[in-house]
Amino acid sequence: MTTERLSPQMISDGDAEKASYAYLISTVILMVGLPFPLLNMIATFFFYLANRKRNYFVRFHSLQSLLSQVLIVALNSTCIFWTVSILLQNMQVSNYYFGLLFTAIFFNIVEFIVSLYATIQTRKKKDIRYFVFGPLTELLCKPEAQ
Repeated sequence: MTTERLSPQMISDGDAEKASYAYLISTVILMVGLPFPLLNMIATFFFYLANRKRNYFVRFHSLQSLLSQVLIVALNSTCIFWTVSILLQNMQVSNYYFGLLFTAIFFNIVEFIVSLYATIQTRKKKDIRYFVFGPLTELLCKPEAQ
């Protein structure tokens, strides 16, 4: 995760607050709707849609939060469907299942911690870039012309 791409003087308090909400929404919905992984991505998507016309700082962090949800939703959905299949169809529990389960738990914990960190830092007007999703977000979200 890298920081400091935009000058804090260029970011208003309202924009810093909006950008921090992008991460806060995903964190709160993750805690509330963990059994429903798609709920988290839908909430983040609607937040992005509502803020896609705002300045670059808010757009960037809304989109980065949304993109980071894709991996989490895929892992959580796979774990839930596999667990339901095991319970309903009396399937054998395998090492692959436990590997996926522990991978999903690990990524959920990491995403929770990173989202909390990003929430705090963007509220302080610091421009946070995730290791993988930051460069991807930069390709999809262009700053306005100066």
